[in-house]
Amino acid sequence: VQLQASGGGLVQAGGSLRLSCTASGRTFNNYGMGWFRQAPGKEREFVAGINWSGGDTYYTDSVKGRFTIGRDNAKNTVYLQMNSLKPEDTAVYYCAAGRTTLVVTTATVGSWGQGTQVTVSS
Repeated sequence: VQLQASGGGLVQAGGSLRLSCTASGRTFNNYGMGWFRQAPGKEREFVAGINWSGGDTYYTDSVKGRFTIGRDNAKNTVYLQMNSLKPEDTAVYYCAAGRTTLVVTTATVGSWGQGTQVTVSS
């Protein structure tokens, strides 16, 4: 599956951004999706995941209550709405497609998108 992410940018602390990731090449509602991020000098980490239907989601603790993942299977797109952004959210954000219908995890990623930069200024 091919993934194209967009929506990153520069925002002040407390602001919002919405990332989008459009998929092609596989039947979109056959697999879970997720967002990961990698800050400079750090390992890539899981941020949020969603199962094939959108009925099951999971978030890393640091973004709970601020980020929301969603998907539109008719548009082959997964979203990450990011509110109340903090400087520590600064990273390159990657969307990922899982190999199963379940919420994607680091262990079940099948394909990566190209990444989009999110920078939060203090």
